[in-house]
Amino acid sequence: MVASSLTISPRKLRSDLYSYSYQNDANTPLVISVLASLIERTMARNERIAKNCNWAPLTKDLRSRVFDCQETPDMTIQSYLERIFRYTRAGPSVYVVAYVYIDRFCQANSGFRINARNVHRLLVTTIMVASKYVEDMNYRNSYFARVGGLKTNELNNLELEFLFLMGFKLHVNVSVFESYCCHLEREVSIGGGYHIERTLRCAEEIKSKQIEERRYNQITRIML
Repeated sequence: MVASSLTISPRKLRSDLYSYSYQNDANTPLVISVLASLIERTMARNERIAKNCNWAPLTKDLRSRVFDCQETPDMTIQSYLERIFRYTRAGPSVYVVAYVYIDRFCQANSGFRINARNVHRLLVTTIMVASKYVEDMNYRNSYFARVGGLKTNELNNLELEFLFLMGFKLHVNVSVFESYCCHLEREVSIGGGYHIERTLRCAEEIKSKQIEERRYNQITRIML
């Protein structure tokens, strides 16, 4: 389990989102390890259920099988998330919102089961969509596709199917964002009592702050 092997300082865990550095030398957000641990736990649970029920751990819903790949990628969830962060520099809140989307997607498609064959495609798709919702500036789909090891048309199709399968329910308000932060913490605490950044803020707050900063900069330039 990923999180159980981590030695995390409580001060770092509760670091403010606005103090997070988006520079090239920024450390990997701790929420990535938390999310990787939770998803691995979910996959292990699905595998146990599949064995007990004597059915293969494949997605039952034909439409959501678009996320199934022919060969299982030879990369751990932790490494895959770290790769996405390394090349996109998506902030911590993007991964929380992506987790919200994954949960909504699974609820809307009861036959879908996260497993080794679909988890990588699901992650890169949800992170890309969450980045578009949270961040003001984003990379093109073609860039996310290269980072995720897909062709551009494949990722375009995954994004479109994902949006329709979850009914375009992309809005995440403050209370929902905070509740998912708490849920991530509770899940990982089972394996080691760790916490993610408690002051992660939702997309609305981030965008509001960015708008205020731009206005301030514009006023400063006019005064000068």
